[in-house]
Order: sequence, then C-alpha cells, then structure tokens
Amino acid sequence: MLVFDAHLDLAWNALDWNRDLTQPVSRIRETEQGMEGKPRGRNTVSFPELRRGHVGIFIATLMARLFRPDQMPMVQRYSTMEAAYAAVHGQMAYYRIYAERGVLRWITDWPGLKDHVDAWEEDGSNQPLGYILSMEGADPVLTPEQVQEWYDAGLRIIGPAHYGVSPYAHGTGTEGGLFERGPDLLREMERVGMILDVTHLSDQCFDEALEIYGGPVLASHHNCRALVPDQRQLSDDQIKRLIARKAVIGAAFDAWMLVPDWKRGETTPEQTGVCLEHVVDHIDHVCQLAGNADHAAIGTDLDGGFGTEQCPADLDTIADVQKIPEILRRRGYSESDIKKIMYQNWLNFFEHAWNRKN
Repeated sequence: MLVFDAHLDLAWNALDWNRDLTQPVSRIRETEQGMEGKPRGRNTVSFPELRRGHVGIFIATLMARLFRPDQMPMVQRYSTMEAAYAAVHGQMAYYRIYAERGVLRWITDWPGLKDHVDAWEEDGSNQPLGYILSMEGADPVLTPEQVQEWYDAGLRIIGPAHYGVSPYAHGTGTEGGLFERGPDLLREMERVGMILDVTHLSDQCFDEALEIYGGPVLASHHNCRALVPDQRQLSDDQIKRLIARKAVIGAAFDAWMLVPDWKRGETTPEQTGVCLEHVVDHIDHVCQLAGNADHAAIGTDLDGGFGTEQCPADLDTIADVQKIPEILRRRGYSESDIKKIMYQNWLNFFEHAWNRKN
C-alpha cells in the first residue's frame, strides 16, 4: 500500500549526519560502525528503503536551530538566525539536486500532488519519491515579512517551534506563549497560504496559534497524551480542537512517545516491549475521539535524531511501516479506512488546504 509519511528529516540526516541517502540502509550502518552516539549504525531511512517500503510521498524538513544551552545540542547549533537561514538554503539545495536527477519530485500544489499519487498508484516502481517541504522550527525565518520569500522558494509548511524556544514561540519542554513577533508570523503565514504545523508548540502557544491563525492546520508527528503523559503529546482536548479544524495528525514512531516512562539513552525497546502495535494504539485513540478514521495518519519522524535503539522493536527500517495495515485489519478497520490512515487522509488535507488558497 502507498504510504504518505508526514515527517522525515532527510536533508538534516544527509548534511549534519553525513549520510549518503542514495545507499541502502545496511551500507550506511556499515560506514557508521565505531562512531560515537547511540543512533550511529542504527539508521532506518534511505532513498532505496523508502522505495522498498512504498513510501512514495512524504513531508521533508528544513531544520536549523539556534543554539540553546542544555537543549538538544545535536540540533541546536547556530549562533544567529542568519546562519540558520544560510544552513537551510543548503538543505534546500540538497533536495533540489535530487529532484533535478529524478530521484525526488518537489511538490508544491494540489495538481502536482494528485498527478504524483496517481502515477504511484499505477506503477510506483518507475516514479520519483515525492516530497512537500516543511520547516521545523522557524529560526531561519529572519522576519515575519520574509514568509513570502520562503513560500515563493517552495516552502509550504512551518512549525514555529521545536524543542525549547524559537525566536517566535515556546516549544517542547517549555511553558509560555508566543513571543512578540509570533502573531505577525502566523498572520503572514495565513496571508500567503503557508500551512501551520502545531507539532512541538507549548500548550499556551497551541492555544494562541489556533486563535490567531485561521488557515489550514496539521500535526505532522504527534501522539496522544492520554496514552503517554508528556507535554510533547497532544491532549484529548487538543486533538478534538484539531479535528474541528479538519486537521490530520501523523503518528510518530519515536519510542519515548509510544510507551510511558521511557528514559532516553537508558530504556531499550526490549525492556518495554514497544512495537508497532503501540503506534496503532495512538492512531486508534485519535480515531475513537473523532468517531471516524478521517484524521489519523502516519508521521514517523524516523531517523529524527534516533535510530533502532529508540524505535518499535519490530521495525528494522522504514519499509516496516507496511506492517501497519495488517495490525489495523486485526483491529477491525476496513480497507477504506486503512487506506485513509496510510495516505488518503493526507491527500484529502492538502487538496482542501491548497484549493482553499486558490
């Protein structure tokens, strides 16, 4: 079955982790043997593996965060917004190179997305991998007025914050609302047609953003607080508010978001028994709150700073996302609903979002 994955940090992996994504996952793991860092030699994503898993369309990120003491040093490294701006232009160039070579297809509008998916459904073996460009953490956006420049460059989604704080908003692990320029960023995003990703926003920022921003909203890689209590997760009330806004929520595969009491760097998948069934638990929780399967989807975040040491134990590479449909079948989901969860809900979302702008 075709898969639409709503969150992959591909360029960050290629540039910051120095991974050749044209190689099989097994080859990348070999080259990282002996390197420091738990995720080294444990990656799960590459272009061949995406194709093997029939992950034919995904949201690919730009990510360059300002340095914040004691906050994820592997991600937050730039001393100025200008440096972050320059860094993500390098990431954009990475995607562009492979689009020019026919490995990837850069999708920026509904006709392009529809044509791409139609081609994959007919014969995915001969098609490029399609991507929609998103920015995780708005640190590279120098001013709210620059949103138009980013949209014209092909960016279609912005998540204003990541871990800690950004220049515009409080994010994961912090308490507080939007900063002074945050409302203007959101208004400019709505004006140009940029989609808002609420993933990583603090609870207060989530509330404030939904009040200010009236455009299309998604949660690219988010799980459920009712199952795993943590501010990184969505509360039931937040999920219901997203459902009311016709949003789609992508289930993340990061183990600490799947089962409670996980300690990153200490807990192992074997200790907890975390598996793809737990991913489906979070998908099912969204469906139960919605009363249908129209708002739950996939947003793996695989290789988002972790590897198989922090993944479901029955996942070796991203190709194992193809195990999800059978789990859903065992739980009584119909084939039409499984298709929605695996890719159709994201297609419906972007059709509405992009035709709304037009």
